[in-house]
Order: sequence, then C-alpha cells, then structure tokens
Amino acid sequence: MPEPVHKPVMLAEVLAAMLFLVIVIPVAMQGLHVASMAGEVGQRKMVAARIGNKVLNELKVTGQLQNTSQRGVVQDRGLTYRWSVNNEPWTEDTLSQMTVATVTVIYMVQGKSYEVKLSTLQPPVQQ
Repeated sequence: MPEPVHKPVMLAEVLAAMLFLVIVIPVAMQGLHVASMAGEVGQRKMVAARIGNKVLNELKVTGQLQNTSQRGVVQDRGLTYRWSVNNEPWTEDTLSQMTVATVTVIYMVQGKSYEVKLSTLQPPVQQ
C-alpha cells in the first residue's frame, strides 16, 4: 500500500491567512457596531415619534398648545425622552394668521443626541 503524501504547510500561507484575518475581523466588528447603532436609533426614533404625537394631541385637546415654552420628560422602559413645544407664525399664508406648533423630542443613543420634530397648524386664538 502506498504511503499518503503529506504536503508541508508553507509558512507564507499561514502568514497570509493571519494577515487576512487581521484585516477582516476589525472591519466586520465595526460593521456590526454600526448596524447595532442604526437599529437602536431607529427603535428609539419610533418611540420618540409616538411620544411627540401623544404630547401634541394632549396639548391640543386640553387647549394648552398655544402656550409657548412648555417642556417635559417622559420615561419609557428606563430611557429618558425630553420634549419641548415651540410656536411660530405660519409664513406660508400670512392672511390666515395661523401658527405652527412644533414638538421636539430629544433622545440619546450611545452618547449622541438625536431628535424628532412633529408639527401641526393651529387656528388663530379667538378673543
């Protein structure tokens, strides 16, 4: 019976494989980090939009949407979302005297600040 032929492993092949891994692993890890952060930002953005919509609707129903400089904090699953309301004249139609109420919700993801803005038009205040 013939003896099996063993090819010696070349040092150059091993070094090339190790160099390949040294390059690929950090790039793959960075890609996973970016994907994870994008998913987290997207999920919190959805929650911030829901909170902003709720705040906007509550202030509109209670008649407090006209009041400027309103601020608040909402906790959702242990995370903090800060909101504020700003009122400005609607410049698209100056004859209507309507105002734009904008709720801004600010949230943090991995040390970076992000925000969601929701706006609605309001009729002029009745005297």
